Amino acid sequence: MDTPIYEIHSESEQGNRIFIKRDDLLPFSLGGNKVRIGWEFYRDMCRTEADCMVMYGDRRSNLCRVLGNICSQKQIPCYMICTSVEESPSLSCNSRMMEWMQVEVIPCQKDSVAQCVQDLLERLEGEGRKPYYIYGNQWGEGREGVPVQAYVDAYQEILGQESQLGVSFDYIFTASGTGAAQSGLTAGSLLARDKKKIVGISVSRDKERGTRIMTRALSQYFKTRGILVPDRLEDRIYLADEYLQGGYGKFDEQIETCIRRQFLENALPLDPTYTGKAFWGMECYLKDHHIENTDVLFLHTGGSPLFYDYLINEEKMTC
Repeated sequence: MDTPIYEIHSESEQGNRIFIKRDDLLPFSLGGNKVRIGWEFYRDMCRTEADCMVMYGDRRSNLCRVLGNICSQKQIPCYMICTSVEESPSLSCNSRMMEWMQVEVIPCQKDSVAQCVQDLLERLEGEGRKPYYIYGNQWGEGREGVPVQAYVDAYQEILGQESQLGVSFDYIFTASGTGAAQSGLTAGSLLARDKKKIVGISVSRDKERGTRIMTRALSQYFKTRGILVPDRLEDRIYLADEYLQGGYGKFDEQIETCIRRQFLENALPLDPTYTGKAFWGMECYLKDHHIENTDVLFLHTGGSPLFYDYLINEEKMTC
């Protein structure tokens, strides 16, 4: 599933060369990093011999779109616990596709997710099914290490492409929401014993919570594979939460300007929830940390439907 890496036009005052890895071009369900991650969850589901999938997200969720598509392709019943039905009743491209896939959506308040998960699992078990909840138990614990493998593999892919291109990236930047892609890249770097700095631009969580979640995911990943957990694992997790601009799904004119500029200069479709915020955050991070004359890789994690949501609703959106 190799995706291209190439240098993009950049007017970096610090003399940095910016390269981009186009995981938005992965050839399944409109691409994006959730394609790699979704297939890891599906393989794990098969290992547990479950017969239906339960997922959690909101109407913008790229992961839920991909998992729903996998389930529709494999003819597996799929259920989505959704926390944004009441606060955002309008359809998004992702939620419309979920209707096509006949995913059963269960509305839920954000403060009662655990109970909704438990109720649904008990209902499905009562119907004689063996459900697979992608995050483990009702509290979202138990499968943190599963999606990490997706970006351990992608990291190996990047190392091979570096050799082909004759470059060496000192920094790799990515949007960090659940932290799965960043955790995988970090694990890949640790396994390769190199010094690349994997920087996640947080789009949803504060640094303390995000670091805690990724530390747990990395620890579980290493332990389940019989690999010694590195000392002071948290010291290798670089999560920048100073570019949240109000929180998940929030953005401002700076991010909008970045999205337009990158589309005009580099034909990159970025969105304000994940990739646009992360790209803008990367540019700010490079300036704020006085990083100069180095080769930088930005992982375009995709979410193409969100680009079209933004394009269609730009005039209606409030930041």
